Amino acid sequence: MKGVIFLLLVVSFSHADPRGKLYQRDRVCHEYKMMGKDQFEASAIIMNSRKYSNATFEEINHIVKAIVTLVEKCCVQGAPADCYDKGATDLSVKSCDPKSPFPKHPGIERCCIHKGLERKLCLADLKQPPKEFPTYVEQSNEELCEAFKKDPKLFSARFLYEYASNYAQAPLLVVANSTSNYISMAAACCTAKKSTTCFVKQKLQRQPIHLLTVMSNRLCARYSYGEEKFKSSASIMFSQKVPSAEYKDIIPIVEQGTQVLAKCCSSLTDNCMESELSVHIKQVCKTLQTKDSRIAECCKKSHIDTIHCLHSLPAAEPISLPKLQLPTSNQFCKKGKNQEVEKYTFELARRNTKLPEVFIDKLHGSIVDVVKRCCISDNPSTCLDSKKVQLAEEINKYINEGKELCSEYNNYPFLTFKDRLIKTLSKKVPKLPSSKLDELVEQRANLASTCCITNAPPVYCKEKINEAIGKLCTQDQCLLQ
Repeated sequence: MKGVIFLLLVVSFSHADPRGKLYQRDRVCHEYKMMGKDQFEASAIIMNSRKYSNATFEEINHIVKAIVTLVEKCCVQGAPADCYDKGATDLSVKSCDPKSPFPKHPGIERCCIHKGLERKLCLADLKQPPKEFPTYVEQSNEELCEAFKKDPKLFSARFLYEYASNYAQAPLLVVANSTSNYISMAAACCTAKKSTTCFVKQKLQRQPIHLLTVMSNRLCARYSYGEEKFKSSASIMFSQKVPSAEYKDIIPIVEQGTQVLAKCCSSLTDNCMESELSVHIKQVCKTLQTKDSRIAECCKKSHIDTIHCLHSLPAAEPISLPKLQLPTSNQFCKKGKNQEVEKYTFELARRNTKLPEVFIDKLHGSIVDVVKRCCISDNPSTCLDSKKVQLAEEINKYINEGKELCSEYNNYPFLTFKDRLIKTLSKKVPKLPSSKLDELVEQRANLASTCCITNAPPVYCKEKINEAIGKLCTQDQCLLQ
């Protein structure tokens, strides 16, 4: 599967300098001949399912067939010299056709105003955003074998599409190894005399590679929003799971974890993620296992099980800590590597462990916006001092509303939670028309059901919190937008 990297040259519609076309074609043709049609096609499914993670199976099938047909046609002896480049150009033209059966590129309109190589390069840079809500559900052994025996090729293609599109942020070779392992398991166990025994054994052996895919996808998805965003998210997570740990304990772990992802999320080496995460987990355990017995229990497991265990832990119970004060304007606006907002957010999170990370993360972003606006103003001190009281009130109001919502959601069955929500909101806004009250209840219920949980989807939850945040302010003009 390492040869899959050269498919980038095909999928990117001739992403190369014109002078390198012949060399590029030769590399692709070499890989095609080395891998064979079936493996080449499987690799194309994986790569396109990752690039277009929200496309349908039919759309992926169309583009993969087009790529394989192009390579089959242009990699035979005696094919015209311009066969490959002309075919790649035709594919880029077809992609711009509104009736194209290929996956729909977000932003494709700005690419299609160009022509030739510029269009190809533009199309190559486009990709769909990753899925925040997984759609892959592993089939039962019986369903798996029924589909496999009926049409092994179609079974494999559909599985590759489902798995790769759901774990599009995991490193390429981690996904390739995991899918290859699964299809091998299906082939072995669906033809075995004792298929149940075979599946038990094979799934047990498969667990570490699947878990590596799941966790690396989750981590790399967070990292894809940017290093600083990831650091903030990771420090909030640790602060809520181990509130006894200080900021100075956590930040070296976060920094090292960020370095691992910077190195491995786009790596094309076999074991980068696995080996680097092992080193990272050792540091996490060395630093934190003495501070919390739950962490110590997680650290008794194998490395990939340990990181899954840590991320699956519910937030710790709050501990007694001194009352938190907002930093001064001089601290907030200090030049150089200023971490005051990050430190303040960390301290907020460890004091409010039951407010889910996505709520704290949204709060962090809002505080950053307020501070930035003041720090670039003519008089930062006056700007921040004038907003401090309102900012503190809005932060407390936001935290209390969020904690109340999530506490109610987590402590009661959903229907009971909604009944209590109706009563609470009716008291808070007694003059609200019943239609508006129903709308507000549904909005809050939807927010709670998707965002008051461990590992809630950050982008989706930010949008949902944004819809409600204005209603959390005590003032006419909200600072925390």
